[in-house]
Amino acid sequence: MRVLPIQPIPFFANKDKAFWRLQFAGWAGAMLLRAMSQVANNLPIAALVLVLIATITGFSISLVLSVIYRALIARRALVTWSLTVLILPFAVGLHAFIDAWVYSLWRTDGDASFTQLFLGVFYLDATLLGAWTALYYMVNFYLRVEEQNDQLIALEAQATQAQLAMLRYQLNPHFLFNTLNSISTLVLLKQTEPANAMLSRLSSFLRYTLVNQPSARVTVAQEVETLKLYLDIERMRFEERLRTTFQIDPATETCLLPSLLLQPLVENAIKYAVTPQESGAEITIAVQLVGPMLRITVSDTGPGLQSPTTDNRLSGMTYDGGEPVSTGVGLSNIRDRLARAYGEQHRFETVEPAEGGFAVLIEIPVDRRDTSEASPESQGPETTRQPVLTAR
Repeated sequence: MRVLPIQPIPFFANKDKAFWRLQFAGWAGAMLLRAMSQVANNLPIAALVLVLIATITGFSISLVLSVIYRALIARRALVTWSLTVLILPFAVGLHAFIDAWVYSLWRTDGDASFTQLFLGVFYLDATLLGAWTALYYMVNFYLRVEEQNDQLIALEAQATQAQLAMLRYQLNPHFLFNTLNSISTLVLLKQTEPANAMLSRLSSFLRYTLVNQPSARVTVAQEVETLKLYLDIERMRFEERLRTTFQIDPATETCLLPSLLLQPLVENAIKYAVTPQESGAEITIAVQLVGPMLRITVSDTGPGLQSPTTDNRLSGMTYDGGEPVSTGVGLSNIRDRLARAYGEQHRFETVEPAEGGFAVLIEIPVDRRDTSEASPESQGPETTRQPVLTAR
């Protein structure tokens, strides 16, 4: 039998309701203690009426104080505490005056004067209202601190989302520059069919980037499909020089990762491995599970970091006519996105294998999405290519 999950509601989720609960509980407890004291002193049962009247009086005065304190708590500390020190003795005096007057009406044959009765109940009423005042300020200051903390957390979350969006948005202009430059070259060479095909693939790729939120996460299967669309565009530029292999563990297909995480890694490999070599290079994309982590490896058979054109590979530099030009994106962009999204719960390493080439290794915590719950907005680009596990 399935048990429905119970989610506790915070006591102060509704401040008004919490106030009345505490108000009734506190004064009921005070009345009970005073009644027990009366019984312990062998006073007649009729004396309990005095306790009830005193409790109602204190309850009513505390309501007036709550209205006054609510206006004072938002002011400067000096104003708040100065006025509280002036108002509280007046409230205690009023409470003691009413209690002494009621007691004098009940004990008409008593020897104590009204002043003696007033002083006798003043200490008790001062204790009750003083404790009530302290508790009121303590609870409200605690709630104000909690609200400020929640606002700070919300602002930090918004700042993180904005930074993630900024890092993601840096990718599109960077990719567009290279693609549009290639299309322009094809147009100048009057190769209209390849230029049209590249434009068509570019529009499909950009449609995907517009549908997905900059800070969204997609499944590995969706990310690989998007990457293949990008590679179709690049393959029109490099043809047989660009060779790719996918090694995707089927168990990782539903795992989540930041959208467009693989594209800049592959773009980096194309730039520094395929472009400088006449024979091109082979790029391998591997995704597998390693314990509780999702491991992503993008490696190539290029010159690694030994070639002069790859000296700045780790800093995201490109070359235009032999001169280095900083793009502000590349591996540093991926590193920043992972740091923003996962904090210290991730691994990002660049490796030069012994057999040569270059590799980027990423590990992030495993998080899965039920395929039946995947939203249309998170689907990959429309394509008729083969499933993601086929190798190129």
